[in-house]
Amino acid sequence: MKSKVLNSLLVITSLLGYLEWGGNSHSFLFQAEGEVLLKLFTDPISTLHPLIILPLTGQIILVLTLFQKTPNKILAYISIGSLGILLSFMFVIGLMSINLKIMFSTIPFIAVSAIAIKHYRKLK
Repeated sequence: MKSKVLNSLLVITSLLGYLEWGGNSHSFLFQAEGEVLLKLFTDPISTLHPLIILPLTGQIILVLTLFQKTPNKILAYISIGSLGILLSFMFVIGLMSINLKIMFSTIPFIAVSAIAIKHYRKLK
């Protein structure tokens, strides 16, 4: 049961990432993901980028583990890695630009990921 809770928290916290660019442009990851999903059906070529495909695949895999009787820890590791690439980049960007909104928006995912990895390592 704890695995499912952790996996659902990973999905939720991955959607809370905050992005800022340009003059007055900003978005949460759930908003950006909604736009990407709409573009996926209208213009799929424009969505073919590793920083779009990998995290989206990680979220899909995490959602699939929620429907398993016992979530597969290998799939959870793959998902954490896939999502972690984007959110780690966001954290580093926030750190380099001293943007606290971006930095703090990624910390929940990083914390839940660390807890999930520790949990999955204990499982046999």
